Amino acid sequence: MKSIFPSLKKFMQRDIQPVASNEDSISFKEVFHTIDENISYLKHIFSDSADLKTKEFNEENNRGILVFLDTMADKDKIQRDIIKPLMEAADGQFENVLHSIFLKSNNLIKAQEALLNGSCIMFLNGVNELYMVEIGLSKDRSIIEPSNEQVIQGSHEGFIENLSTNLHLIRKSCRTANLTMEHITLGEHVQSKLSMVYMKDLANPEMISEFRRRVNHISMDHLPGTGALQELIEDSTWSPFPQILNTERVDRVIGHLNEGRVAVLMEGYPACLIIPVTFFAFFHSPDDYNSRWMIGTFIRSMRLVSIIIAVNLPAIYIAVIGFHFEVLPDDLVLPIVSSIKNIPFPPLIEALVMELTIELIREAGVRLPSRIGQTIGIVGGLVIGDAVVRAGLISNTMIVVVAITAIAAYSIPATEMSDAVRFLRFPHMILASTFGFVGIIFGFMFTLAHLCRLESFGTAYFSPWAPFRLKDIKDTFIRLPLWKFNTRPNDSKPKILKKQSLARGWESNEKKQE
Repeated sequence: MKSIFPSLKKFMQRDIQPVASNEDSISFKEVFHTIDENISYLKHIFSDSADLKTKEFNEENNRGILVFLDTMADKDKIQRDIIKPLMEAADGQFENVLHSIFLKSNNLIKAQEALLNGSCIMFLNGVNELYMVEIGLSKDRSIIEPSNEQVIQGSHEGFIENLSTNLHLIRKSCRTANLTMEHITLGEHVQSKLSMVYMKDLANPEMISEFRRRVNHISMDHLPGTGALQELIEDSTWSPFPQILNTERVDRVIGHLNEGRVAVLMEGYPACLIIPVTFFAFFHSPDDYNSRWMIGTFIRSMRLVSIIIAVNLPAIYIAVIGFHFEVLPDDLVLPIVSSIKNIPFPPLIEALVMELTIELIREAGVRLPSRIGQTIGIVGGLVIGDAVVRAGLISNTMIVVVAITAIAAYSIPATEMSDAVRFLRFPHMILASTFGFVGIIFGFMFTLAHLCRLESFGTAYFSPWAPFRLKDIKDTFIRLPLWKFNTRPNDSKPKILKKQSLARGWESNEKKQE
């Protein structure tokens, strides 16, 4: 490294322009004249943390120091991308080398942020400038299919915890100049980086502005994650229904982007938030579009039927046993009577005990290691079910009802909607035990009215049923052939409503030739 630092000093002092900035005194701190002052300032900011490392260079009475965080920087990159090029450069090539490696700044606050993001900082004694270069340590997991959103057909790529990789996956799958990405930083003490992705020619500007407004009014020391962000920006936090779709699938995000919606990703989290969404979006799966449309319609309809079963089946059982025994067919009366005649508890207590037991088994299965989690769930359910029936505490009929209810609840693709459905069964059970069928109907009407009243970033949550729009029903609880999707759903208020001209144009050409 002969005569490196005289050349470095001349280069840094030559053509230095003042940095234009609108930052206030809190976000701007000018670089000190000496290296020791700069190092002392950074050590004070980082509280003399053990992972703050410095590497000093001395050449011909000139002194320079590299500063980096050992836990964030890649030492191999420092040697390969910084030290080696400077040592190998000839006297006349230092300017070119520095231009290709470093970014110049005179703000120590930016240096602090750069260090936290995995950059290396270079100081030269007597120069009021610092140089930054990105040499972050990368320890990302591989890109695999999300375990909670697996499909039979289609893409098997999923997001990971690295924001840059996630944005790359979106850009790779949607190669168009209209795809726009905006970066937002949140957090007073611990900053979190968000990215908003949308199609500039499709997304509604008013909805984008509304998202920016809500995000800019978040004032927290630290944003814990996408779940916290979802709670802070959704329209109604008092509703059990999720108003923002949470997904880890790349193909699902691309589909929503092409319908004029906005995707929000966060550094350190694989989940992507989709806004705005409707109630029916939580029951769609990529398999619906990769299979025959009739099969997709059948499966999707089964999912929506599963909501009614999961919410109302235990309540219906309680109402029948407690108030409306006469609705049972004659062939079922004797088996059910013999099943419940020796049970010491009322139907509500039976249902509550078994439903809570199922929830505990599910929670234990999630927390236990994957190799034994499934075994505990299956064996625990069989053993407990058989034991409580033999002990005469729970009836056989209740075991059947609880099993069907659990299967129906877990058939919903979106975990958040599945949680909401499982939660709603408990108030419905209490209403059924108090008022019978009247209580069930009242609970259903209240839930339906609540769904019609909800909004997601200005979009009616129960669209296209409330308000009713016939053209958009083609992709709700049914899935018509794709060549019928000539227009985009109106719920996201896209700029361009038309989606395709004539998807099966070859048919019209054949008819013309005939």
